[in-house]
Amino acid sequence: MPEESNDTIFAEIADERRSLARTLETLTPEQWDAQSLCEVWTVRDVAAHLVVPLIVPLWQFGLVMVRTRGNFDRANQLMTTRVRREHEDELPALLTAHADKKFTPPGHGPLAPLSDVIVHGLDLCTPLGIEHHVPDHRMITMLDFLVPASGAAPFKGPELRLQWRATDLDWSRGEGPVIEGSAGTLALVLTGRSSALADVTGPGAEQLAQARANRRRA
Repeated sequence: MPEESNDTIFAEIADERRSLARTLETLTPEQWDAQSLCEVWTVRDVAAHLVVPLIVPLWQFGLVMVRTRGNFDRANQLMTTRVRREHEDELPALLTAHADKKFTPPGHGPLAPLSDVIVHGLDLCTPLGIEHHVPDHRMITMLDFLVPASGAAPFKGPELRLQWRATDLDWSRGEGPVIEGSAGTLALVLTGRSSALADVTGPGAEQLAQARANRRRA
């Protein structure tokens, strides 16, 4: 990807972080402690997770990876818990102060953190019934990143080719049975949030739900 394009995406990431921080600043104590769409995390946990790569040096995370014998999910949980405990009242301010940090996970470009901050914003806001607006062009960039050109569902198991179609903006991708929903809902489905399956429609949605049920039984 050209450097200028990377700079543009990093600017989108920074803007999204600041926008989400403004939303977080409005939350009540009860909302902070509410369950997010991430099964093991509250709203505060998800906010802390977004702050981790902005304030924790990579070498520190590497040490935790060693302690957990290379278990990324466990290391991520430990660092999230640490940041939540140490900075629980500062999370919106930290997200704003470090919004311009150009962090990318090893082996990935800036589209990965762009998708991460958008999807986790949905994880926070959806269960609270809060509308956190993401510009259409930013949603389209994320969806294009999440969905292969073939439309193959990005999940383990037999390949399932679908046509993903947003109902609230002009975007579709792939060929096959149609799965429809808002751009945000499609993003949640694409990143494995099972609860979002109830909010998509079409024959593709039925096939995807069946495929996931079969994998759970396997």
